[in-house]
Amino acid sequence: MTAQGRQFLAVIGDEDSVTGLLLAGIGHVTDGPEAQRNFLVVDSKTETSTIEKAFNDFTKERQDIAIVLINQHIAERIRASVDSFAEPFPAVLEIPSKDHPYDPEKDSVLKRVRRLFGE
Repeated sequence: MTAQGRQFLAVIGDEDSVTGLLLAGIGHVTDGPEAQRNFLVVDSKTETSTIEKAFNDFTKERQDIAIVLINQHIAERIRASVDSFAEPFPAVLEIPSKDHPYDPEKDSVLKRVRRLFGE
């Protein structure tokens, strides 16, 4: 798997995080009758299966996504999928949100780095 053709960020997050990133210019909608967005707004009513589907679409189906940003508290809802994703592209990064501080002990990337260094 290469970085060739991967030109977009994707985001799975709460309304504030997604809105901020969309205002920064990351938003993209594919052409065609089955248009796909590169973001998912998650709230308390969002089903875990919907989050899981978006994560799988961004990481396995779409070949134009280079980085997936996901709020850490949302990643906790699909922790098994986030932790088991080990491909180099797209990179999956957990980010804090306004209401949920970042906890490095839960971050899947930092866990892998610690294992690599034998910690």
